Amino acid sequence: MSYPHLMETIRKKALVCPMNWGIGHASRCTIVIKILENQGFKVVIAATGKSKEFLELELPGRQILDFPVLTIPFSGTLRYAPKMFRLNPILFITIFSEHRMLKKIVDLIQPDLIISDNRLGCWNRRIPSVFMTHQLDLRLPGYSKITGSLVNAFNRFFLRRYVECWIPDFEAHRGLAGDLSHPSVLPPSVRYIGILSRFSELISPQNDLQPCRFDILVMLSGPDPQRSELEQKILRQLVNIQMQVAIVRGMPGSDEAYVLDNRIHVFSHLETEEMFQLIAQSSLVICRSGYSSIMDMVTIGKRAIFIPTPGQTEQEYLARYLMEKKIFFSIEEKQFDLLYALEMSKNFPGIIIRNDYKALIERIGALSESGSCPLLPQSKIDKD
Repeated sequence: MSYPHLMETIRKKALVCPMNWGIGHASRCTIVIKILENQGFKVVIAATGKSKEFLELELPGRQILDFPVLTIPFSGTLRYAPKMFRLNPILFITIFSEHRMLKKIVDLIQPDLIISDNRLGCWNRRIPSVFMTHQLDLRLPGYSKITGSLVNAFNRFFLRRYVECWIPDFEAHRGLAGDLSHPSVLPPSVRYIGILSRFSELISPQNDLQPCRFDILVMLSGPDPQRSELEQKILRQLVNIQMQVAIVRGMPGSDEAYVLDNRIHVFSHLETEEMFQLIAQSSLVICRSGYSSIMDMVTIGKRAIFIPTPGQTEQEYLARYLMEKKIFFSIEEKQFDLLYALEMSKNFPGIIIRNDYKALIERIGALSESGSCPLLPQSKIDKD
């Protein structure tokens, strides 16, 4: 005889908190959430903005709490990393505010495990807290080594609040993220869990045989104004190219779709299965070099042209690193020429890498079996 109500009360709870810069962090969290559920956890999500909208569409029926976060202003004329550095005092305040807000959520839902995707304030001394990132070595243009060291020290200061740091990459051969995920000095709490893609559960031999419907698929993402500026630049160049093109604008919350010139199919947003089918049926993808997009491309095994967001040093490094490895062609946005990029990309075949998620399941199991969190050192800013 089973007692469903009793089983519900004894299930462990996991709290998952993705960053809200574009939908990439939320995208890669979907597979983590599903694996947590398969391991017997009841998952509660704390998110805001586009991340929350995306997860509400992708994971209907889950409990999703609104969890605000600081919005960093972007500019096409002011470089992203220097602006971030000047905002560090605001970031400190925001991180500690986020930490206090998390305590209220913890008191409300009583989780057994916390997983933060790049939200530095989402730790709790009494609960095993995990920080998930592919950036252990932050790169800042135009700064001295001393300043870069200070910024990385800022990052490590908060990483020490977490019992583990999960890296969505492979340890061998510098992985997909190169030096970003393989710094010269590796913190002892680091665990490599392999790449994460929401599309991994849809991979099958049948999908590899799908007919090609589109010559180019443009996947837009990230915050405005950069997202809309790139969209307009690509649209202007598509006018003179007679190809079948699909554009996904990266705007969850809207289901608008239309066709331009009988050959350019525009979608505001597509859910995972529809998005997967569109990628599988396209010869080539053009997108930002965000790490979640890169993981998706190698999981599906798709050729791609990457256009890093201007000033986002992470994307610029990843695009350069993968181009040097002769895997993906990349080009700066200010130099973007579609015909040139299409011709050059023929020499970059892409790569297929799949993850069996054994390492991730092992880490979830280890933290679940521990039953409690080894108390971290008390500090003046960590009194919860």
